[in-house]
Amino acid sequence: MTRHPYYQLRPALFIPVLFFWSLNVFSQAAYSGFIGEQPVEMVMDLHFDGYARAIYAYNKYNEPIAIVGRYAHDTLTFAEKNTNGTERATLQFEHFDPSAEKLNGYWQATGTSNRIPVRLSKSFELEPGDSIEWNDREIIQPVSLPGQYFRLVVSKTKGVFYPYVTGVKVLEKKTGRLIQQFDLECQLRGLENLETGDYNFDGIREFSVFESSYAGPNTSRIYFLYDTASKQYFNSGFEGTSLEFDAGRKRIYEHNQCCGGRSHMNAEYKLVNNKMVLVKRSCLEYDEKTEDFREVTCD
Repeated sequence: MTRHPYYQLRPALFIPVLFFWSLNVFSQAAYSGFIGEQPVEMVMDLHFDGYARAIYAYNKYNEPIAIVGRYAHDTLTFAEKNTNGTERATLQFEHFDPSAEKLNGYWQATGTSNRIPVRLSKSFELEPGDSIEWNDREIIQPVSLPGQYFRLVVSKTKGVFYPYVTGVKVLEKKTGRLIQQFDLECQLRGLENLETGDYNFDGIREFSVFESSYAGPNTSRIYFLYDTASKQYFNSGFEGTSLEFDAGRKRIYEHNQCCGGRSHMNAEYKLVNNKMVLVKRSCLEYDEKTEDFREVTCD
């Protein structure tokens, strides 16, 4: 149940998570343009089953807005919701063609009849393919922090069928100024590679980047912490599969399962000087005779 190294970027390591991505996503593209007179950027993820996701931001604010919707009967419709889950606006493209270089639609606030025109031009696609190669295409991420937002840097290498993540940028919302950039080698997880959270329980929200998917439900992320003295982020070096962070107990929990759910490892860690220190670990295996799990010695 050890975590396999990902950094060689071998094609086989892309199969578990991105095979699912390739079966379900038929278009992933970035756009720039206008909602009314306001400049915007958007990245869009369309699935074969009609499900659609997008992230857009007004260039003036650089505040990402995540929207979900449906693509049916040549019409793409997104619902924009408030933080409490109520719909506040609709964004719609009639006669939508994912291969088109330009899109025209409208944005309409809920409860109003005024439709604000939306005009977008395609900036690029994140197309896969063995013979395709491109570098450093950036997509805005759906999460942000006070005063800061993120762009994922994505590249595509010949001989590796799927795009992958080569970096992340931290930028200032107010000005768009680059604050920091980190080089990475991670799997591309649709539009949502970034999450935010307080990973060292110091009361400051930081960010993490999805790294890889392994056998079963096991995943890994790269966690970045914030140094208040330098006002810079740094790679925490945290390692483990499917980590969960308990702010109340100030503990990190790891869970790793394999063999169709017949084998489980659970570990608990505390933090000492921003380093994960093992508190306890237990391993369980399914016993065919008792038809129940039994505790075993961890490897």
